[in-house]
Amino acid sequence: MRFHLIGLPHVQTTRAYNWCAFSMKVVNFCDMMTSLGHEVFLYSGEQNEAKCTEHISVVTDEQQHKWFGHYDWSTDVFNGWQAGSEWWETMNQTAIAEISKRIEPKDFICIIAGRCQEAIVNAFPAHIAVEWGIGYPGIFAKHRVFESYAWMHHLQGVYRNEDVRFFDTVIPNSFRISDFPLGRGDGGYYLFIGRFIRRKGIEIAVEATKRIDARLVMAGQGMKRKGDLYCGEDITVCGYHLKHVGVVGIEERAKLMGAAKAVFVPTTYLEPFGGVAVEANLCGTPVITTDHGAFTETVTNGFNGWRCRTLGDFMRAAQSVYGMDRAAIRNAAQDRYSTDNIRHQYEKYFERLLTLWGHGWYQDP
Repeated sequence: MRFHLIGLPHVQTTRAYNWCAFSMKVVNFCDMMTSLGHEVFLYSGEQNEAKCTEHISVVTDEQQHKWFGHYDWSTDVFNGWQAGSEWWETMNQTAIAEISKRIEPKDFICIIAGRCQEAIVNAFPAHIAVEWGIGYPGIFAKHRVFESYAWMHHLQGVYRNEDVRFFDTVIPNSFRISDFPLGRGDGGYYLFIGRFIRRKGIEIAVEATKRIDARLVMAGQGMKRKGDLYCGEDITVCGYHLKHVGVVGIEERAKLMGAAKAVFVPTTYLEPFGGVAVEANLCGTPVITTDHGAFTETVTNGFNGWRCRTLGDFMRAAQSVYGMDRAAIRNAAQDRYSTDNIRHQYEKYFERLLTLWGHGWYQDP
C-alpha cells in the first residue's frame, strides 16, 4: 500500500516536538507502516526523523519563523486551527502540488488536522482520503479513524448521526515502549502533566493533594510564574506543596512518571484519548482521572488507576494507589498501545478500505 501523509504547519516531524501529540502520531504512523513494507510519502516541515519512503518539505523553516516566530512553545499553546489561515492555505497548496507529482491509482490520502486540510482531500476526488487519527471536533472525510469509542460516539451526536458507518473504526494512539521504562514510584510525589488550562483539571489535582498534605509536581505548556502564583491562560493556583518543572521531553517525562506515586489526569471535558494517562501506565504508574470520555476505556478502577467524580473521590484515589501491581499495569498498557501492536490494526483497516475498489462490504474474506 502507498500512503500520502500530511503533517502540521507549526512543527517538525522530529522528537524535539514530542509535546505535540499529533506530530508524534505522524512520526509513529510513518514508522509503523514502513516497518510493514508499505510506502509512505511524508509532507511536512524541513526537519524530519520519521522513517518514510520519501520526505517532502512543504513548509520551510523561514515560513514557520514568519508565522510562529513570536511563540515560545515551552509556554505557548498552538491555537491556529482556523481553516483558511495563511499557514494552512500555503501548506495545503504546496502539498497538493507535490502529491500530484507522486500519486498513483489506489494510493491513500491521510490527513491529521480535519477541515484545516480539507483542500488536499478535495484536490484528489478519485482517491480514498482518511482522517486517520481523530481526536479533534472538525471532521468531514468519508473514512475516519477515531482515538476512542467515546469520541466517535460524541461526534456522532454532534453531527446527529445515529447510523452505523461500517468503514469507520477506532484505533488508539500508539507509543514506543522503549520510551517509557518501568518506574518504581519512589519519588514521594504526585504528578500532573498537561496544558496549564482549567479544563485539564489542574485545580482538582492541586486541591486534592493539598487536602491530603502531599507534594504535587506539575509540568507542561502554558504556565507562567508570578511570585507564589502559578498562572495559566484561565487558571491561577498556589500552594506550598506545588512545584512546576516546565515543558519536559520524553526522557524526562518518563522519569517523572515512573517515580510518581500516581499521575493526575482530571480532564473536565470529554477527553478524546488522554495520552498522558497511557504514558503513565506504560511506566507502571497508576492514574487518577475523571469518569468520562476515553478514560472509561483506558482506566480500570483498582487495576491501573481510579476514575473519580467528586473531590472526595480524588482524595481517596490518591490514597488508594499503594500496592497496585506496577509491572502488571505496564504489561497491560504495552499489549494495548505499543507501536508493534497498533501497526497491525492500521494495516487491517486500510486493507479493508482497499476492498472498496472491488465489492467493498460484500467482499468475500
